[in-house]
Amino acid sequence: MKLTKVFAVVPILAISLMVSCGPNDADIQAKVTETLKTVPGISAQVKEGVLTLSGNVSDAAAKTAAEAAVKEEKGIKSIVNNITITPSLSSVVAPIAMAADEALTKAVRDATKDYQGVTAVVKDGIISLKGTLSADKWKRLKMTLDGLGPKKVDASGISIAK
Repeated sequence: MKLTKVFAVVPILAISLMVSCGPNDADIQAKVTETLKTVPGISAQVKEGVLTLSGNVSDAAAKTAAEAAVKEEKGIKSIVNNITITPSLSSVVAPIAMAADEALTKAVRDATKDYQGVTAVVKDGIISLKGTLSADKWKRLKMTLDGLGPKKVDASGISIAK
């Protein structure tokens, strides 16, 4: 009877020894911190085997790379990736530039050449029109001029013929 009790206790002791011999949070933290030196701007915290990554990177690839770099570390039960993506200024798309007056003037001249009796002047990115057009022709001309990217199309000098 005593022997069966010993055999019942031995596996429990063995399992508890194996569990307690695993890496502790401080050891995991040290290894992860060393690994993350290659990924600037990222920090890590380990609590009860749960690794939490935080910091800022410039793109999704860097965020994924940081997690992948530490994923196989022994003792990590799960990873919480709180890394935020903050695009660099060079990756932000610049606003659409207004056409320079010289280039815009040439484009307006080309656009209005088929419209008899219409004159156009470009100044500071604003197209000012004078003349008489039918409603259909005015709509087509207006769409064409808007497509050139001016600041404004001033049609106060246009009269619509009936």
